[in-house]
This record gives sequence, structure tokens and C-alpha cells, in this order.
Amino acid sequence: MPASAAALRAAIHGALKDDGPLAAMLGGTKIYDEPPRDAVLPYVTLGETVVSDRSTSTEDGNEHALTPHVWSRQGGHREAHLICGALLQALVDAPLSPAGQHLANLRFVVADIRREADGRTYHGIVRLRAVTEPA
Repeated sequence: MPASAAALRAAIHGALKDDGPLAAMLGGTKIYDEPPRDAVLPYVTLGETVVSDRSTSTEDGNEHALTPHVWSRQGGHREAHLICGALLQALVDAPLSPAGQHLANLRFVVADIRREADGRTYHGIVRLRAVTEPA
């Protein structure tokens, strides 16, 4: 995995933790790579990352498909929708500075909110697309 993936993930993690409206909705800065066993909903996990080479004959670059996840147990879809919206507000067009990289582009692709098999947990899946180039 290219170093740009870890740098971008760290920048996203920092931006989400520093976002006041998102923290208010989550009841704190509950942004996890892997949630603690005793984590209290709602929270956000930084999910899958797929990196593709987007280099040209003269420039290096990577395209990242990122998938943050929102987890909620508040009755109905509403809380999951609101948290997904706050997550997008915190990230799309944010001035992120991944270490050693230039973030050329970060865009929202799609979001999906679904009820999990337990019938109580709502799971928001947000897909983002980013392009990075060496700084």
C-alpha cells in the first residue's frame, strides 16, 4: 500500500476528530479505526481503502476509494443520516494536508444507510474518492 494511503487516512482522521458539529452529534470525538469493545453508539469507523495508480507519464499520483462507516442505534434512520451529512461537511473540500502529499481532489461518491440484522443498529456507509500526488 502506498504511503499516500496512510497519510490521507491520518489527515481524514484528524479532520473528523477536530470537527465540532460532528463531535456534538457523536457525543465526543468517537472516530475509530477499530472501535473499543465497550464503545457507545453513535460513532464513526474509518473503513476500507482501495488505492489505484493514477500516474501519468510525467506525474505520480494515486486514486483512493475511502469508506467511512457511521454506526447508530437511535430509533430510525434519522441520526445515521445526520451524522453522514456532518461527516461529509467535515471532509468534502476540506483543506486536508496529508503528510508528504498534495490532495488534488476529495469528492463524495455515494452514501447508503441500512438497518443491520439485529433490527436496532443503523449503518451508514459513505464512499469518497480522493486523488493524491507527491508534495
